[in-house]
Amino acid sequence: MVFAAHPDDAELACGGTILAQIAKGYKVGIIDLTRGELGTRGTAEIRSSEAVTAAKILKVSVRENLEFADGFFVDDKEHQLEVVKKIRQYQPEIVFANAIYDRHPDHGRASKLVSNATFLAGLAKVPTAIKGEVQLPWRPKNIYHYIQSNHIKPDFVVDISEFIDQKMQAIAAFASQFYDPNNSAPDTFISSPEFMKFLTARSSEMGQPVGFKHGEGFTVEKIMGINDVFDLM
Repeated sequence: MVFAAHPDDAELACGGTILAQIAKGYKVGIIDLTRGELGTRGTAEIRSSEAVTAAKILKVSVRENLEFADGFFVDDKEHQLEVVKKIRQYQPEIVFANAIYDRHPDHGRASKLVSNATFLAGLAKVPTAIKGEVQLPWRPKNIYHYIQSNHIKPDFVVDISEFIDQKMQAIAAFASQFYDPNNSAPDTFISSPEFMKFLTARSSEMGQPVGFKHGEGFTVEKIMGINDVFDLM
């Protein structure tokens, strides 16, 4: 399950990993925390439509939006419990969350919120229910944080070389947000043609140290244990 502060965070930072895992037969879902209504370009309604299109390109099993307040959601009990409900509903083995810190303050805040909720979801004395049905506790085995605008040294890198084109197609689904010479909306950090070049350069940068043409990096919260050292190859 991928949690994202804004629609397009998942595509930008771990779209290739989503595609790679689905190609291996795993199910992946995306939960957007906000509708991105404070974005300079487009509207919440447009971005919701774009998110549906991107989800089809990624072939995710589910995509939902918790409709937290863009820019103003906080890491408190009310918001944590909404995330807990989704973790218990879908029972993911692995959770992906926003970068631990980043240029946009929502990203780091969402990172901490989802991390705390992931722990709370496993506590039997934290009651939640959906449509009157009491939920059982569920704690994912791991939570990993994807890397966004700010450079963070990854703890591991996923090979997305085969999926870079599809990833860029999913990103392009958010046409209101990115470079379009015919769009007269104000320019933003991500709407310049240089930003798209940055995305491919970043994936090359992440992949290069481990011999991948393109990669996506992640950080971990706890030491990773293995049964076979060859799993690290």
